[in-house]
Amino acid sequence: MMNLSEKIISTTDFLKEKTNGFTPEIGVILGTGLGGLLKDIKVAYEIAYSDIPGFVEATVEFHSGKLVFGTLSGKKVVCMSGRFHYYEGYSMEQVTFPVRVMDSLGIDRLIISNAAGGMNPDYAVSDLMIIDDHISLFLPENPLVGECIKGDRFPDMSAPYDAEMIQLAHEIAAENSFDRVQQGVYVSVSGPALESKAEYRLLRLVGADAVGMSTVPEALVAIQIGLKVFAISVITDMGIPETLTKANIEDILKAAYAAEPQMTTIIKGILERIG
Repeated sequence: MMNLSEKIISTTDFLKEKTNGFTPEIGVILGTGLGGLLKDIKVAYEIAYSDIPGFVEATVEFHSGKLVFGTLSGKKVVCMSGRFHYYEGYSMEQVTFPVRVMDSLGIDRLIISNAAGGMNPDYAVSDLMIIDDHISLFLPENPLVGECIKGDRFPDMSAPYDAEMIQLAHEIAAENSFDRVQQGVYVSVSGPALESKAEYRLLRLVGADAVGMSTVPEALVAIQIGLKVFAISVITDMGIPETLTKANIEDILKAAYAAEPQMTTIIKGILERIG
């Protein structure tokens, strides 16, 4: 049975063979309802997760489940169309394995998107929130537990998200008159149940502006192994206890689709201006 390092090498070798040695500069993880960026990628290769050794399958119906290699805004990218979640029954090692593989393929930056519930009363549905900090304490399993195969055993989290890319995102938003772009703290929970009113109160009290079921595990691994990380949420529903209504997946997806063009513009703009 292969250990983690051996799995990374095996999967990397497989992908290099399948893509004729394609070496991406930037990795992208697309969240729920946010797959529209794919149409802007000049695709060179697409590989289903089910065909990639070491990858599990995305079981959520609105995650397509493929790894896309190509060019976006003049940069060579590898893009996860659909991600893995702890609530699907996967370990954190499985959830974050693609990040380690993308690093092994050659990326030095990771851009992560997600759909999230807003808890800051100043936010509204379909706002974008640039993540400048996170709370990982509610994760059921920390992906950094176990053997440290790359990076600092005790990675610093004083500034987890890249200041340059955050600044670029705000500049691009201003240039395009996007007036509903927030900046805040994202808290990751296991899911799949949505939060109760009491849980929303608790998470807001500890300093979170938005809550979701992804992103932080991938970010923790990326930061430990030395990648620069940018993360952005689309606020798809509001978790304000006093006005909380029953969540509806159709409305959540509708909110994500409404904000997606602005998110895509920001991500493409960042890629154009970095490096």
